[in-house]
Amino acid sequence: MYSLKYKVTTSTCDSEGRLKLYSALQMMQDCSEMWIDSEPGVKQYFSEQNMAQLLATRQVEIIRTPEYKEELTVTSSVYGMKPMFGFRNTYIYDAEGKPCYKTWSMGAFVDKGTGKLKRVDDATIASMKLEPQLEMNYRDRRIMLPKEGGERLDAVTVLRADIDYNRHMNNANYVRVAMELLPEDFRVAGLRVEYRVAAKLGDVLVPTVYQIDGGMIVSLSVGDQVSAIIEFSRGGGE
Repeated sequence: MYSLKYKVTTSTCDSEGRLKLYSALQMMQDCSEMWIDSEPGVKQYFSEQNMAQLLATRQVEIIRTPEYKEELTVTSSVYGMKPMFGFRNTYIYDAEGKPCYKTWSMGAFVDKGTGKLKRVDDATIASMKLEPQLEMNYRDRRIMLPKEGGERLDAVTVLRADIDYNRHMNNANYVRVAMELLPEDFRVAGLRVEYRVAAKLGDVLVPTVYQIDGGMIVSLSVGDQVSAIIEFSRGGGE
C-alpha cells in the first residue's frame, strides 16, 4: 500500500469551498502512480522492459465531499494482478479515517514504444504484495451506450495543458470536460469511466450526451473512435 497526505486548498476547491471532483481524481492518480515506488522489483522490471500502466477503467463512489482546509489521506493498493492487467483500490480518507471516496480501477500494461499490450512475466507477478480487496459496490468495467437518444454537443480541442508525460490526454481531464456538460444542479454521487483510445494533442473530442435512469452518460469521440465514456450517477442534496 502507498499513501499520500493532502490538504484541501483554494486551488482544489469549487465556488462553494468544496473539493472539486477533478482535483480528487488528480490526487488518486498521483497516489496510484507513486505506488510503484513501494514495489522496487516491479518498478525495475517496468523500466527494463520499457513498459507503463495505463488506466483502462475507474469507478468512484462519493461518500461525502471534503471542504476547504480539510486534511486528507489517499491510499492506493493492488488487490489483483494478471499478465496484462492490474486491479487496485484507491481511497481518500478524512482526518478521522473515514472514507470520502472509494474507487477501484483496472490498468493495462503496455509497451511504451508500440503502445500495445505487453505481458508481465510470472516471476514479477509472484513478487508483488497483494492487499485485500476493499469493500465497495463493484460494477462492471464496461459501459454500454444507449442505442439511441444521444445529443451531440460542441466539440472540444485537446490542448497542451491536457497532456501528461505519457504524451496523451490525462485521465482526469476527460472527466473535467464531461462535467462541463452536466446541468448546473446535477450533484455527482458516483461515476464510472471507460478509457478506450487515448486522445492526443490537437485531437477534437466530440461529446454525445445520453440521459439514463439515475444519471447521464457522456461519450467523447475522436473521429469515428470512442476515446472515453463517462457515466455519472446523480445524488440527492447533501
